[in-house]
Amino acid sequence: MNFEGLDPGLAEYAPAMHSALDPVLDAHLNPSLLQNVELDPEGVALEALPAQESVHIMEGVYSELHSVVADVGAPVSGSHFDLHEELLWVGSHGGHATSFFGPTLERYSSFQVNGSDDIRQIQSLENGILFLTKNNLKYMARGGLIIFDYLLDESEDMHSLLLTESSTLLVGGLQNHVLEIDLNTVQETQKYAVETPGVTIMRQTNRFFFCGHTSGKVSLRDLRTFKVEHEFDAFSGSLSDFDVHGNLLATCGFSSRLTGLACDRFLKVYDLRMMRAITPLQVHVDPAFLRFIPTYTSRLAIISQSGQCQFCEPTGLANPADIFHVNPVGPLLMTFDVSASKQALAFGDSEGCVHLWTDSPEPSFNPYSRETEFALPCVVDSLPPLDWSQDLLPLSLIPVPLTTDTLLSDWPAANSAPAPRRAPPVDAEILRTMKKVGFIGYAPNPRTRLRNQIPYRLKESDSEFDSFSQVTESPVGREEEPHLHMVSKKYRKVTIKYSKLGLEDFDFKHYNKTLFAGLEPHIPNAYCNCMIQVLYFLEPVRCLIQNHLCQKEFCLACELGFLFHMLDLSRGDPCQGSNFLRAFRTIPEASALGLILADSDEASGKGNLARLIQRWNRFILTQLHQDLQELEVPQAYRGAGGSSFCSSGDSVIGQLFSCEMENCSLCRCGSETVRASSTLLFTLSYPEDKTGKNCDFAQVLKRSICLEQNTQAWCDNCEKYQPTIQTRNIRHLPDILVINCEVNSLKEADFWRMQAEVAFKMAIKKHSGEISKNKEFALADWKELGRPEGMLLCPSIEELKNVWLPFSIQMKMTKNKGLDVCNWTDGDEMQWGPAGAEEARGVHVYDLMATVVHVLDSRAGGSLVAHIKVGETYHQRKEGVTHQQWYLFNDFLIEPIDKHEAVQFDMNWKVPAILYYIKRNLNSKYNLNIKNPIEASVLLAEASLARKQRKTHTTFIPLMLNEMPQVGDLVGLDAEFVTLNEEEAELRSDGTKSTIKPSQMSVARITCVRGQGPNEGIPFIDDYISTQEQVVDYLTQYSGIKPGDLDAKISSKHLTTLKSTYLKLRFLIDIGVKFVGHGLQKDFRVINLMVPKDQVLDTVYLFHMPRKRMISLRFLAWYFLGESPCLAHPVCSKGVETEGWVLSRGNPEPLVSVPGAFSWLQYPSCALELVFGPSP
Repeated sequence: MNFEGLDPGLAEYAPAMHSALDPVLDAHLNPSLLQNVELDPEGVALEALPAQESVHIMEGVYSELHSVVADVGAPVSGSHFDLHEELLWVGSHGGHATSFFGPTLERYSSFQVNGSDDIRQIQSLENGILFLTKNNLKYMARGGLIIFDYLLDESEDMHSLLLTESSTLLVGGLQNHVLEIDLNTVQETQKYAVETPGVTIMRQTNRFFFCGHTSGKVSLRDLRTFKVEHEFDAFSGSLSDFDVHGNLLATCGFSSRLTGLACDRFLKVYDLRMMRAITPLQVHVDPAFLRFIPTYTSRLAIISQSGQCQFCEPTGLANPADIFHVNPVGPLLMTFDVSASKQALAFGDSEGCVHLWTDSPEPSFNPYSRETEFALPCVVDSLPPLDWSQDLLPLSLIPVPLTTDTLLSDWPAANSAPAPRRAPPVDAEILRTMKKVGFIGYAPNPRTRLRNQIPYRLKESDSEFDSFSQVTESPVGREEEPHLHMVSKKYRKVTIKYSKLGLEDFDFKHYNKTLFAGLEPHIPNAYCNCMIQVLYFLEPVRCLIQNHLCQKEFCLACELGFLFHMLDLSRGDPCQGSNFLRAFRTIPEASALGLILADSDEASGKGNLARLIQRWNRFILTQLHQDLQELEVPQAYRGAGGSSFCSSGDSVIGQLFSCEMENCSLCRCGSETVRASSTLLFTLSYPEDKTGKNCDFAQVLKRSICLEQNTQAWCDNCEKYQPTIQTRNIRHLPDILVINCEVNSLKEADFWRMQAEVAFKMAIKKHSGEISKNKEFALADWKELGRPEGMLLCPSIEELKNVWLPFSIQMKMTKNKGLDVCNWTDGDEMQWGPAGAEEARGVHVYDLMATVVHVLDSRAGGSLVAHIKVGETYHQRKEGVTHQQWYLFNDFLIEPIDKHEAVQFDMNWKVPAILYYIKRNLNSKYNLNIKNPIEASVLLAEASLARKQRKTHTTFIPLMLNEMPQVGDLVGLDAEFVTLNEEEAELRSDGTKSTIKPSQMSVARITCVRGQGPNEGIPFIDDYISTQEQVVDYLTQYSGIKPGDLDAKISSKHLTTLKSTYLKLRFLIDIGVKFVGHGLQKDFRVINLMVPKDQVLDTVYLFHMPRKRMISLRFLAWYFLGESPCLAHPVCSKGVETEGWVLSRGNPEPLVSVPGAFSWLQYPSCALELVFGPSP
């Protein structure tokens, strides 16, 4: 059945809100319907509702016999008369199936078919019933047992099925193919392509398959090949229903009008002998369903949504006297079916009721029905006598009759509150390592608890959200400044404690037990670490940035792509964004916006971090949009349908984040000016009303997007500044919705706090009922609320506190250029179906993906953290598991958290700054493959930036095309550095030195030496890195770098940019070469490279004994190579020793072409002996 074009009132039914112990009839239902109906604890009717005794059934005329409630409040989505037994099957929008026996409609069976999707078609077979939902085909016995459950692809949207033979089934939907399924093997045997997508109705005769399309066409297909033999273009709008009998095909549907789709009162009738249309049949109702009822003549039954039914001949004239009216409980009829005997008609309405009309007092559904098997009656044995004098006698053995009177244990709600024992949360380690197969998760046992023993937290002090657990261990200062200790430990600003070995003995694993990479905070302007993590975990953004590469020296998109590549390679080790922040500091716009903090401001926390990160958020999106705007779109971002991911002149960032707006300025003179614009994010605009009324987040968001304000603006008509009303309307919704919260003052903070309190009170009333005003409500008296036994537990009190932000929002563009925004909950998904089905009607659901929070901590100056919902693809790459999990990212501290913690904002210390909502199923729209943009040409010869370079002093020979390195080739590497900022340290009272902040180093020279081939030992890279930042110390005595060597105006060296040399090293890493050197860990750290451990041969660790000092290269060369290093050319050494020498092997001329750490590669045999040991 195609529901396109139906009355929009269908979407306004309310969900059934009834208690399990006291069923309440929906307000839309007639109370007289349930007078004689017994309800089970689920609130479902157990008996049919007989018609009034005064109803007289006249032979040959259809009249209402019975009405019954199938599923209270849930619309009927499908009905079907069983072809083998005297049963009527009914399916609801909630995925529930119910069967009724005989014309009295006695309830036979009732069971759940699908938890979220509606039942779209029902087909009876010999041994069971087939139920079709959106992407699932389920075959169940008539009692409810599952025979098989066939899952279709998630992208499928099935609407119809057709049983062609006893074991062959055709299934069609809104896609461009029809599936053929063998019911014996439960496998797909054939996939037939459909030229016109949208097969929602299928019929069959002995000549053709008939397929009805959403476009209004009916195609006739061959029974063997499924090829189109003929096609009728019935309606210009959409097809509602059709039926075939003999040589006649009758259709009803919708036609296109200027105002939209309108129900066509002309039935299109076709003669299948001549394959042409005959005279249309005009009817007096709005046809939504039709069926042939060939009893005496070929009568047509035409049914409207409002319940009108008309019988007429397909080749005659419709008589208004043949109209009768079905009295539905709901406003609309949803389904219609005719029994095989043509003696019974079934109607299902939008309130879950089914109406049976018959033409005889005792009708039969089938000419020859088999006997229906019923369950055996329950036989109750006589109960044994009980000895009341026994103290240990369980009172549960005493039978108690079912009564409607008030029990002694039924305390008034004012004197009691439900407090069930809440199940403890699942261990985060289990969720992190869990692999899902279908709907079952498997995870290894972490062995943190005894087998079959789950300790319950009965005391308040054991609560997960206990405020005392957030207090620091030290009691000093608690009484003086207790407000300083409300910040949870994991939210506090983390710092790195440096020792004399630097970072080598710092335990990062203590702060991060996952395989995701954190970011180090000691680099200047590293306050943006949390936003870098947010952008990285946006899958389309990550793939786009990593596919980008340009020739611009300081390109934020390129540097961000390099940083994302490091985060991909890391297995839990922290990374640092030094190169990205170096490029960030060189952009003039960043300095003009005040985004670059001085070291003193960053250390003291003088800057407003919340306002700063919101400006940085707007800046980075704008900068990435500009960097990518004029470049060619990568092939990986071509849409699945072949269309380009973005239009010409626009960037992918624009397609993901940009929202087209229409700004209208109306002067008081009546002159109106309209201009188009676009924005990459929105800023929340809060209402001026300070009362405590409930104001949903969706309302505030809609007000912020469709902003209306009064301001002074220039009017061309008045030729002066006039008060104007400026309104902003949205034209296009973005794929990623970015929101700056703009909580920069106490006024906004009080608004968040007030709305969270209102939402908390509403949640308490929802889960526990009204609380008496005479009784003081104390949260300390009871910790958790719950629903009655047999239903899902509600969230705990602590999970409901400080929550105003929804996890999902629903947005829809209206016809008058307006915007509808509302909160989307799991209950909405159960009621309306999955969000993917709503996109076809212009409804988009956005899920919360990340929240950036400003942590107010006066002790440490405050910090920025992020809550990020990490998707399945990231877990699959890192940990080999497929699940989603919320994590807290606090620089290098990463910890899994409960999802409620991501939306809880205690405005005393945890203030929201940025919100990221992504459109549901966003990743499935794009091909997110990553193609490495770095090519081998980066290793070829390139021009120097230095103006005075002398070619006669070239210190290296670039690689030729036939020398390109392969996997496993050896490459010697050494790097020299200069100091940009001095180390900050303090001298303790015991005379020891404590490092507060290490010196900031910058790479100045990088040299790579061939490890094999005819030119073995000859450098192929010897680049001096140009820098625009002020150098504090050139470290000439160790590095050999002198002032002027890095200046392009006066340098005589081969000078390049850091990006150019970085690309060379990245290519070598990606190709799989093995780097040989001394102290390479520090080199790669300063260069900002992440190299797999199996590609590094570091002599520092090859010749290191446990619990012993690191050995210098000078000693290794003397001990293993038997050479005494001369003082020919002092250069940088590695390890703890700070001396280095060029090994000239007695040569009086210094080997200035190679830095000291790799001069020993001039002797390949000695180098191999040093790394791999002496050859036999």
